[in-house]
Amino acid sequence: MALSSMTGFARSHGASGPYTFEWELKSVNAKGFDLRVRLPQGFDELEAHAKKRAGELLSRGTVYANLTVKRTNAAATVRVNEDVLNAVLRAAAVIAGKVDAVAPSVDGLLAIKGVVEVAEPEGDEEEDKAARTAVAEAFDKALADLVEMRKREGTSLGQILTQRVDEVEQLAKKAEAAPGRKPEAIKARLAEQIAALLDTSDRFDSDRLMQEAILIATRADIREELDRIASHVAQARELIGKGGPIGRKLDFLAQEFHREVNTCCSKSNDIELTNTGLAMKNVVEQFREQVQNLE
Repeated sequence: MALSSMTGFARSHGASGPYTFEWELKSVNAKGFDLRVRLPQGFDELEAHAKKRAGELLSRGTVYANLTVKRTNAAATVRVNEDVLNAVLRAAAVIAGKVDAVAPSVDGLLAIKGVVEVAEPEGDEEEDKAARTAVAEAFDKALADLVEMRKREGTSLGQILTQRVDEVEQLAKKAEAAPGRKPEAIKARLAEQIAALLDTSDRFDSDRLMQEAILIATRADIREELDRIASHVAQARELIGKGGPIGRKLDFLAQEFHREVNTCCSKSNDIELTNTGLAMKNVVEQFREQVQNLE
C-alpha cells in the first residue's frame, strides 16, 4: 500500500439542468479523521453521502468540503408585501402627528425588513433530483483527486523518512565504532582519574575505587541502547515499506528513537560520542516532524 500525506487540495465542477456547481476539498493534519461539510440549502442530504465516501477512503486528517451551487436561467421574483407596507405607513402617519418629522422616502420604506420579498424560482423535482445526483458524483471525483494528491505527497514523505532512518543507522554505527566507548579507552580514563585521586590523598581505598570504577564503566555502556535503535530502524523500514495509514505507529516509533538517543547522550563520557549522539538527536527530530504529516 502507498503512503499518504494528510494534506491535500482538490476541486471539481459540473452542471445539471439549470444548476452549475463546484466542490472544493482541502485536508490538513489532525490526530483523527473529521469531515466538515458546507452545503447550500436544498443539498443537505448530500452530507451523509460525503461522510460515507470520505470515511471509506481516508483514515486521518481534517477535510473541509465546500459546495457552491448556482441556478442559471431562472430569475428571482420580487414583490412588495402590501400588508406590511400599509402597516408601516400607518405607523409613520401616527408618528408624524406627534413629532415634526420628514415623510419616509421610498428607498427608506423598501429597506424595512418584510416590505420587499424575494421569492426564489420554484424548482422542478426531477431537475433537483438529477442535480443532487450529479453533485454527489462530482464529490466522488474531487475526493478521488484529493486521495491521489495525498498519495503523491505521501510518496515524497516516504523517501524523506527513509533517508532519515538511513542517517540514524549510520550515526548509530559511528557511535558504536567511537574509540571513546571501547573498554580499553574507558579503562584508561578511569585509571587516570583514580591515579590522580590516589596521588592527592592517602585516605582512598584503592579496592573500593576500583569497584566504583567498574560500576561507572558498566553504566556508561550504551550497547543496549544501540541495539534498540537498530531494532527501531528495522521496524521503521518495515512500516514504510508496507505503507498504508502508519502515521500513528511511526509517531510512537519516533518517541522511542528519541528516548534511546537521549539515553546515549546522557551516558556518554566522550566528546566525540556526545557529538554523534546530538547529531542523531537532530535527525530523529526531523524524522518526527515529517511523521506528523503522514496519514
